[in-house]
Parts: sequence; structure tokens; C-alpha cells
Amino acid sequence: MSQKHTRQAIALSYDGQQAPTLSAKGDDALAEAILALAREHEVPIYENAELVRLLARLELGEQIPEALYLTIAEIIAFAWQLRGKVPYGFDDSPINERDVTEVLARLPGPPG
Repeated sequence: MSQKHTRQAIALSYDGQQAPTLSAKGDDALAEAILALAREHEVPIYENAELVRLLARLELGEQIPEALYLTIAEIIAFAWQLRGKVPYGFDDSPINERDVTEVLARLPGPPG
């Protein structure tokens, strides 16, 4: 028997001053709507199912946990580069992928 995987999506807002905040999250049809809206507005999409599962445990408007600052900062910087922008002081070296599952134990809520 095959197990159906739920499609999830999240969106982060970042003002450059505070830590990024969770601005949208959803499963299945709502996830597809979030992704469609991002594409419509040419917002870069980064796909990482484990990271989405971690961030989806946050409440809307909640800042990302400190343990994910560096990971999210690198993703935001990469998205800026895709648009030809480079944040002040950004190191142009390649992004190193990280296993973010260790953060799971530090986040509130059930695993999953």
C-alpha cells in the first residue's frame, strides 16, 4: 500500500532588520496556491521538504528559530543573487548544504 505524501509550502517575510517571519503555510491545495502566487510575482522558490516541515511547525507571524538563521540567510542571499542583488558583506562562495533535522529536537510541537 503506497503512502500519500502531503505537499507543503511555506513563505517567509524578511524586512532586512528582524529575523524572517513565517507569512504563509499550507498543505496540498493551499500549498499549490502559495507556490502559484510566488511564481506569479517571480519570487524565487527553494525546495527542501525537511526545512519546510520544520518551518511549518511555526505559527504565522512567528520568527524563524535562531538555529536556522544561517541556513535561511544563505537561502535569502542566494535568492537576492538570482535577482542580481548582493547583500552588503555577502561572501560569494557556494552554499554548503546542511542537514537541518538536528534542529527538529529544538522546535516546539510533535515531529512530523
